[in-house]
Amino acid sequence: MSVNKVILVGFVGKNPDIRYIDGVAMASFSLATTERQRTSPTGVVIPERTEWHNIVMWAKDAEIAERYITKGTKLYIEGRLKTRVWQDKAALKHNITEIIVENFDILQRPATGSTPTTPPPPEINKN
Repeated sequence: MSVNKVILVGFVGKNPDIRYIDGVAMASFSLATTERQRTSPTGVVIPERTEWHNIVMWAKDAEIAERYITKGTKLYIEGRLKTRVWQDKAALKHNITEIIVENFDILQRPATGSTPTTPPPPEINKN
């Protein structure tokens, strides 16, 4: 048996890039997760560290992302890792690891002006 499962809670780094492939919506964007600064048992201060993740959503999830997810949105994401390899025009090989979303929930939308941050309507939250 094997398991390929990722769970992330973080903030969207840029507005989703929406494309249609054979008529199916695809959204891609970055998500930041941050480990807080802490002190080890030996007294060593370990600084805050941010990881950036490449997120991919398909079909209905991508359509929801297009309407409701913007830079600064706090998301809960469940998905699986997928690594792609490709060559550019200069024949250089590139690797990218993405999280393919299987389930997500919008936890908090970014504040606009003085309006308090509120979650989207309940029908948008997915579980």
